[in-house]
Amino acid sequence: MNNQDLARYGEDLAAAYLAERGYRILLRNFHFGKSGEIDIIAQDGDTTVFVEVKTRRGGNPEEGLYAITPTKARQLRSIARGYMFTKGLDALPCRFDVVSIAIERDKPLILHIPNALTFM
Repeated sequence: MNNQDLARYGEDLAAAYLAERGYRILLRNFHFGKSGEIDIIAQDGDTTVFVEVKTRRGGNPEEGLYAITPTKARQLRSIARGYMFTKGLDALPCRFDVVSIAIERDKPLILHIPNALTFM
């Protein structure tokens, strides 16, 4: 499995994981201009949730969290602002979650961190 397939597999696992916990998946791989993309946009009650998914082979799912640098956090905030603006959702609550996945012997270990980044 190449890195792109691994990332897609991880996003599929994360979307299923969130849906099983009552999140409503709104969009996947949302792009806003040249800023980049947000892996999953979901609804948790009345809160819009922007989810960054990090998938790694083996090891500990916490390792994926180190890939979210201050630059990546700023990029995610920018894309989220674009989404909220284009959907007219400026006044609704939102948050950033991280789902980090380690694939160990074909068994995924999933770490979900709600409200991982402070928004605005």
